[in-house]
Amino acid sequence: MFNAMILFILAGLAEIGGGYLVWLWLREAKSFWYGILGGLILILYGVIPTLQRFPDFGRVYAAYGGIFIFLAVLWGWGIDHKVPDIYDWIGAAICLVGVSIILWAPRH
Repeated sequence: MFNAMILFILAGLAEIGGGYLVWLWLREAKSFWYGILGGLILILYGVIPTLQRFPDFGRVYAAYGGIFIFLAVLWGWGIDHKVPDIYDWIGAAICLVGVSIILWAPRH
């Protein structure tokens, strides 16, 4: 479980971080190198989820989606300085409950 969460967090940081660099390049006129670095990080993001031990692609990506939402709220708060409101936190918590159900529900 610990390894799964680490991989989800790494994937989320790579996706959000890479996307953020591309955003800065295209939307805020930062250097072309921001876009190149962001693109390379997004390629890394594409690889990280394949390291998960869960056998089902759909479940891995569905669960990752919930982690991504939680990380995006944190990123917005920490990097963009947009303080999440109660609805952001409730929505993120619901997503984490969904992640837990998707990954660890007893299926026999």
